[in-house]
Amino acid sequence: MIKYTLVRLLQTLIVLVGVSLVTFVMVNVVPGDPVALMMEKRADPETMARVRKEMGLDKPLTVQYLTLAKNALRGDFGTSYFARKPVGEMLLKGFKVTSVIGGMVILFSSFWGILLGVSAAVARGKPADKIIMFFSTLGMAAPSFWIAILLQIVFGLKLMWFPISGLRSTDSYVLPILSLALIYTASIARLSRTNMLDALNQDYIRTARAKGVSELKVNLKHGLKNAAVPIITYIGIQIKWALGGSVLIETVFSINGLGKLMIDAVMTRDIPVIQGCTIYIAVVFVVANLIIDLLYGLLDPRVRVAKEA
Repeated sequence: MIKYTLVRLLQTLIVLVGVSLVTFVMVNVVPGDPVALMMEKRADPETMARVRKEMGLDKPLTVQYLTLAKNALRGDFGTSYFARKPVGEMLLKGFKVTSVIGGMVILFSSFWGILLGVSAAVARGKPADKIIMFFSTLGMAAPSFWIAILLQIVFGLKLMWFPISGLRSTDSYVLPILSLALIYTASIARLSRTNMLDALNQDYIRTARAKGVSELKVNLKHGLKNAAVPIITYIGIQIKWALGGSVLIETVFSINGLGKLMIDAVMTRDIPVIQGCTIYIAVVFVVANLIIDLLYGLLDPRVRVAKEA
């Protein structure tokens, strides 16, 4: 297990280097001069050349990338061209907002998704199963921005229960979290039901019931535990997307999180912010993948044995 973990850490490092390199190349080959955009083409050529030199944009691309990589190891992604603030500070501020929303979305959707999915599997073919699957299908089919706008109209404008933009109070988090959580809950519920049905049809379930094990213990200890690996995989994917920042939701609710920060940086071609956001999202993805892979061995001994072999 230790050897496997070290190999995965090495792979993680390689992925991060590759992501940073591809991002650096892409933002530097796109036509357009960031200095001209920043100064709105109002400065004379001498001033623009001086600013370009101060920002290090006059150096060869290889030197610029090595400088980026060296500074990134220290958590320094430079200074935003337009906000004139350290990119690390902007990322931290956006992460605080996105992590709260993303964390609550994952907790809400995981709990209710697994609960509803297991309940539907246990009540297979009964009215409860059909109702849960109907709303799950409806939730998966509805776009997140459409749900967000609908919640704004009903609970924000009509009933006036929650704010429809910004994060000025605790109530402001409710609608953005629900907009994402409803879709993820529906997906996890359907996946949980499918895997639970497959697990409940195995021989060891019949053996447990024949031994007189209680139905609750059969469903939770024997059924859910063996159905957990694909569910954990899917939840891990949702963690990556939730913590990476939901662009549409943050835009609809005017939330200054990572998603909105990334969009604004792309629109203004703020290269340091683009590179910082991309590397951050890459770190979230690879770390989440690593944690999921390690959880496999804890949940399923067969996976652990295969890794050791």
